[in-house]
Formats: sequence, C-alpha cells, structure tokens
Amino acid sequence: MKHNPDDRRNNVDRIQHNINHTIRNMELAEEMIEKTSDEKTRKELLEKNRRRREALNSMRSEIRDEALDKEHGYEDY
Repeated sequence: MKHNPDDRRNNVDRIQHNINHTIRNMELAEEMIEKTSDEKTRKELLEKNRRRREALNSMRSEIRDEALDKEHGYEDY
C-alpha cells in the first residue's frame, strides 16, 4: 500500500472552518442557556462551552503554527 504524503496546504482553512463552527455552536448554546429553565441542561451547556473555549485556544495556537509554516514553505517536512 502506498503512503500518501502529508498535504498541509489546506490546514489553515480547515482549522479556521473548525474555529468558526465551534464559535457558532457556542453562540447557539448561549441562546439555549438563556431560554431554558432546566438547571441540568444549563449546567451541561455551560460545561460544553467551557470545553469549547479550551478547544478554541488550542485551535488558535495550531492555526498560528500552521500559518507560520505555510509562510515558510513547510520547510523541513
């Protein structure tokens, strides 16, 4: 079986798409938090958004690294 080389050219776009999607999910969760009176649902949504914020921090760090690598032509890969 032939191994496909690592094609990183679309990584910045893919990560940005994931960031946008995560932010949208956070916004929808915030809307649901405001509308619900169910405390269990509120806690679950707040916890999901906490994890999403952590994921956003990681994705933003990753996108910076990928953008720098892209700028430098993916040297040493």
